[in-house]
This record gives sequence, C-alpha cells and structure tokens, in this order.
Amino acid sequence: MTYWEKLFHTCAIVWGATFLIAVSGAAHANQVQVADVTDHYKTIIKQEPYVVEVCKDAQVPYGNKKEFDKEGAIIGGIIGGVIGNQFGKGSGKEAATGVGALTGAIIGGNKDKGPQGYTTQQVCSKETRYKEKTKDVYSHSTITFWHEGKQLTVKFQK
Repeated sequence: MTYWEKLFHTCAIVWGATFLIAVSGAAHANQVQVADVTDHYKTIIKQEPYVVEVCKDAQVPYGNKKEFDKEGAIIGGIIGGVIGNQFGKGSGKEAATGVGALTGAIIGGNKDKGPQGYTTQQVCSKETRYKEKTKDVYSHSTITFWHEGKQLTVKFQK
C-alpha cells in the first residue's frame, strides 16, 4: 500500500470515528438509534486464457472425376482453330490451325465432375478458452440509524 493510500484510509477512519462520535453525542441529545452497520462485498471475475487442440473427424474430398463434354470439345476446337490460324504461313498455317483446334478440343472436352469421393480424416485446430476465477472483495459499508423519526443510511469505506 502506498503512502497516499495509507493516508487516505487513516483519514477515512478518523472521519468515520468523528461521525460516529457526533452521532453518539446526538443520540443522547436527540435520541438517535443505530439500527445496523453492514459491510458490502462484490464479486470479481478474472478470466485466464489457455489454448487447447481440438480434433474432429471430417469428410475430406479426394481425386477429380473427369467426363468428356462433346459441346465443350466442339467449341474449344473452333476457338483453338481460330487462334492457331493466326500463326504461321502456307502449310505451317494449316498445321498451326490443326494443332490449335486439337488442343482446344482436348481442353474444352475435359469436364470436371468434382471429387471422386470423400475420406474421413482427423482435422485438428487450436482454440483459446477461458478459465474463470471468482473472488469476493470488500466494496463499502453502510450504517443505518434513526434520527428525529427518519431512517437515514450513510455509505462509507473503511
């Protein structure tokens, strides 16, 4: 505890004692009756993080199913032939057109139908979780008393 905290607590106790003496003196003069002095506490929750590895079984795809697509092959062949026709001269131009058409047909005819199947594999990941610790700590005190027919409550800290 620092010097200033000690000084504050000492002053608070002196002021509280002075108040109680004043109330005590007034009790004899004006009939003050102290009904209750209560300490109040509050709950503090502290969260402490920790990491865990969580593993689960998951369906993982494997392989690719291929299917021949006739329309794709025709369109790919036409586009490949047009592109191939842009290269070469004479019979070289005809060869480039043929190669372009053949390559376009092969590329256009391959149709991906998705994975061949699924296999079950264990997939792990790290998760942050929190452990909670609770602690009750002093909050304040109250004194309840009667003065001149009225109930009064004063809140203070020790």
